[in-house]
Amino acid sequence: MLEADIQEEERKAGNADTGSATYPMLARTLRTRLDNLRASIALLERRRENPSELARAA
Repeated sequence: MLEADIQEEERKAGNADTGSATYPMLARTLRTRLDNLRASIALLERRRENPSELARAA
């Protein structure tokens, strides 16, 4: 859903260049949120595969 929202904002703005000063703020915020969620999911999956890592992190 986030990816679709990002694409919609980019389409409405006519700008998909994340390096552009005119890149839509909402798309930038959603992209950051998506990156954070992906990182959290990856961390949780690693912890599930290796429970001893959880003990070391605590």
